[in-house]
Amino acid sequence: MIFAGKVKQRVARDIQGLMFRCSANCCEDNQASMQQVHQCIERCHAPLAQAQALVTSELERFQDRLARCTMHCNDKAKDSIDAGNKELQVKRQLDSCVAKCVDDHMHLIPTMTKKMKESLSSIGK
Repeated sequence: MIFAGKVKQRVARDIQGLMFRCSANCCEDNQASMQQVHQCIERCHAPLAQAQALVTSELERFQDRLARCTMHCNDKAKDSIDAGNKELQVKRQLDSCVAKCVDDHMHLIPTMTKKMKESLSSIGK
């Protein structure tokens, strides 16, 4: 998905920048032990991992919803074939049903993108 890549890229760069600056600050502490520096760096990396998990989860949820919709279309097509309808007619119904699934889910993308951006903007603050 193109939009997901753009969201990931923009947000990931911001969070990565924070993460690397934070990690560099950890290394600047001359009083800290190696273990303390390592723990500090791990804390710096946590927001990026959290952001990646959030985006992955949201995209998986979207894909699951789309998959369920298309599975429903397949079930309807199988039922229609079992009822004796002609294959060409069933194929057209299936194509129409799947196209509607895609259209319906495309309308969800702006809301999902907004939700992800809001959630991601609160990470690391």
